[in-house]
Amino acid sequence: MSQAFLDQVTYFAKGRIAAEAAAWSIGAAPEPALYHEAAALGLLGIEVPEEMGGRGFGFATRAAALEVLAGADFGFAMSLVNTHNIALRLCEVGQDAAAQYLPDLLSGRMHACTALTEPGTGSDFAAIRTTARQVAGGWELDGEKAWIINGRQAGLSIVYAQCAEVGDSDGIAAFLVDLNAPGVTRYAIDSAFSQTSLGTGGFYLSGVKLPHEAMLAAPGTAFKAILQEINAARTYVAAMCNGMVQAALDSAAAYGAERCSFGKPLNAIPRWQTEFEAARTTLMQARHATEQAVDKVSQCADAQLAAAEAKISSVSCAQTQLPRLLQLMGAEGLRPEHPFTRHIAAAQMAGFTDGATNILKDRVARLTARKES
Repeated sequence: MSQAFLDQVTYFAKGRIAAEAAAWSIGAAPEPALYHEAAALGLLGIEVPEEMGGRGFGFATRAAALEVLAGADFGFAMSLVNTHNIALRLCEVGQDAAAQYLPDLLSGRMHACTALTEPGTGSDFAAIRTTARQVAGGWELDGEKAWIINGRQAGLSIVYAQCAEVGDSDGIAAFLVDLNAPGVTRYAIDSAFSQTSLGTGGFYLSGVKLPHEAMLAAPGTAFKAILQEINAARTYVAAMCNGMVQAALDSAAAYGAERCSFGKPLNAIPRWQTEFEAARTTLMQARHATEQAVDKVSQCADAQLAAAEAKISSVSCAQTQLPRLLQLMGAEGLRPEHPFTRHIAAAQMAGFTDGATNILKDRVARLTARKES
């Protein structure tokens, strides 16, 4: 892991992202220049090999960098890593696609996304209804993808589509799709929680024509490949939740030292300090689970159980402790210059990302039982 690189990321997160993120939480959107600055640091190519224009670091560095970035803004960090993931995937599938798209992806000129989720399909990935049909010269895609990070502005996507019957996991394939192609219609998705830094959106695919070489993963391989990628995603989402809680702890600690109540600093009040220490202890436990998952993913070991446990632990920590730390701040914590409200919203969204928490708990139970049998 490169500490020098992480020091640069920390400076960027605290000096640039945090200053802008207050406005994103109330509807403003990140400026393109910020993505270019992130690209200049190498944040869009953390694991991309150096010979292909990236930084060539390992997964542990990616997770650590995302933890730091999410401490400033979860959505912006997720937007960056989703473009990064497509760049990394292109390095693995062939020189032609990499040569065509990597320069724009690594420079921040183009956003990218992975399109799994559909309006009626989330964690049940095998149930996707977007279809891929063989036609003369290649493939034709039809369907809709929704709740896609970077979906509103991405120029490129890896789209998962069914080549057989709905429900047949072995019929799912992955396709590289230019989202500016004829037949693609994009739309933004907003909610009461600001979605601007996530770039959340969706798109319709209506008779989108693709050449044969646009298939990146054939039926029978794509489903297994995405499950492996999801283990990595669950792990770095866990790290990102830890980063948000750490940022909240830092803010509360600073405020508790300077704000006085009844003649003494807040952090000298036993009940205040007890609540603060409880949050810090819970974060330590979540970090331990995350470290175990990072080790598994880094070693290319079976990370299914460790990744699920880490995500459950860290998401639960964030969803529980962020409101408690806000309570320690009082009304001051509601000001947008503090991270509490946007992090509380992001923690709820993290609970839906890469496997809903309630479904992951069932998965952990099954994997644990299998391991013990």
